[in-house]
Amino acid sequence: MAPPRPDIEALSPLRDWQRRALVTYLRRRSENFLTVATPGAGKTTFALRIAAELLLDGTVQAVTVVTPTEHLKIQWERAAARAGIALDASFRNSDVHSTSDFHGVVLTYAQVGMAPDVHRRRTMTKSTLVILDEIHHAGDSRTWGDGVRLAFEPATRRLMLTGTPFRSDENPIPFVQYEQLGGGVSKSRSDTTYGYADALSDNVVRPVIFLAYSGETRWRTSAGEELAARLGEPLTQDLIAQAWRTALDPQGDWMPQVLRAADARLQIVRGGGMPDAGGLVIASDQNAARSYAKLLHQITGEKATVVLSDEDGASKRIGEFAESTSRWMVAVRMVSEGVDIPRLAVGVYATSASTPLYFAQAIGRFVRARRPGETASVFLPSVPNLLELASDMEVQRDHVLGDVKKKQEEDLELERAQRADKASGELESTFTALSATAELDQVIFDGASWGTPVQSGSQEEEEYLGLPGLLTADQVSLLLAKRQSDQVKAAKRSAPAEAPVAARAPSAPRTPAERRILLRRQLNDLVGAHHHRTNQPHGKIHAELRRLCGGPPSAQATIEQLEERIATLQSW
Repeated sequence: MAPPRPDIEALSPLRDWQRRALVTYLRRRSENFLTVATPGAGKTTFALRIAAELLLDGTVQAVTVVTPTEHLKIQWERAAARAGIALDASFRNSDVHSTSDFHGVVLTYAQVGMAPDVHRRRTMTKSTLVILDEIHHAGDSRTWGDGVRLAFEPATRRLMLTGTPFRSDENPIPFVQYEQLGGGVSKSRSDTTYGYADALSDNVVRPVIFLAYSGETRWRTSAGEELAARLGEPLTQDLIAQAWRTALDPQGDWMPQVLRAADARLQIVRGGGMPDAGGLVIASDQNAARSYAKLLHQITGEKATVVLSDEDGASKRIGEFAESTSRWMVAVRMVSEGVDIPRLAVGVYATSASTPLYFAQAIGRFVRARRPGETASVFLPSVPNLLELASDMEVQRDHVLGDVKKKQEEDLELERAQRADKASGELESTFTALSATAELDQVIFDGASWGTPVQSGSQEEEEYLGLPGLLTADQVSLLLAKRQSDQVKAAKRSAPAEAPVAARAPSAPRTPAERRILLRRQLNDLVGAHHHRTNQPHGKIHAELRRLCGGPPSAQATIEQLEERIATLQSW
């Protein structure tokens, strides 16, 4: 029995970027086409429209979709079925051939890597469109990359999709074109690009508010020495890593305080226009995931859904959570990119992974908008790598080969962590976490840092947690500016009452931390004023200041860098 004819009308209407990309694709009709689009932009709909067009005009007779995970196979099968494209997600390598009542199959990269010859023969049997979803995964290992290349070289067309084309390694991605930059360095080249900043301005994705939490941490080394450090303060890399791991310890106070704040934020969002809003905690390992789920149960009185990728039924639990109104899900590492749970609106980044690829994939779970005004809130530790990544949300990245920079220790650590989800005894053998407390250090939005440190559970924290759940990006910036202004005024009013005698004495010199907070606040005020004069987005103003003055985002900038940016902005 022949499969049904695809029904283009059954697909969702194309967004502007999808329409432009479709025109580009149909005009070029090239064998390879790379689409880079931010998570939530609609890559699946775009790809299925192309598949329907090519099947209907006879360019191809079959479709093969390759995805990173088993769960995504089911997601693709269902999305394709709505457009009248019959794909078999249950196909196994041992089947050798797909049956005639399907247009094609859905595979995983691991499946292709195990038996590339099987899929090469299938591809040679019929003219085939191969859709390589999240194509950067084909560079995860030589086996996967070589397998994909061998299996799909005979394909009539290859459509590659990704929201995060950059990688930390130098494994070339099959069928991706690289352009030479000189000096032995090359960069991936996409055929169409639709970034987060574009999608945000089109109201296709949600604006993301990052709430960074610092706090005091204490731990004991393997030599028996007790150390203490403040999360968010300038520290060496090894101290940052140990303070970070100590904060994430389920037995300390930092995680319960942050989870309590995140649930408070979730309740505000649910009561303010998103009644089914859900939260996701991204954990480092299975033991931590189960412990965080217990904490959430104690805090909310409701059991959290725990998803461990190597357990049977993980895909089913994700699907059930997506369709329910349950409050919280806890996952190890993350729910893989491409997994569609549009109601996720609050996240807790409770993992020590910090590569740009990992971070972008994780944050991508929260940006899928359903209607204008929805916002996402992500709680994270106040550590330099994460603060920079949060500030650079709108930066477009490509995959660079031959980069002279070596991998950082965090990248190598992430690779080791990603080999398995199982808990490791490495942390326990290195040091023992003793205690950690949390405080809201700053709020990061649109490349700017807002607010001054406030204690967890305080009225000031509640002001930031209480931001309405339905806001445009401009409204978020205006409200954050007002919150910061109110916070400063309150501090000024309370200062004389606390120490009237000291007011007559010469004021004590400010600490570097206090100076940095004041300069950050002054910079934000000036950026806000410039925004009102020019109508330029806050993020673009901050980006231009960084281009002119150099240095990291304002969340990490030094006193000297902040002073230079303030002087530059005042001269405009």
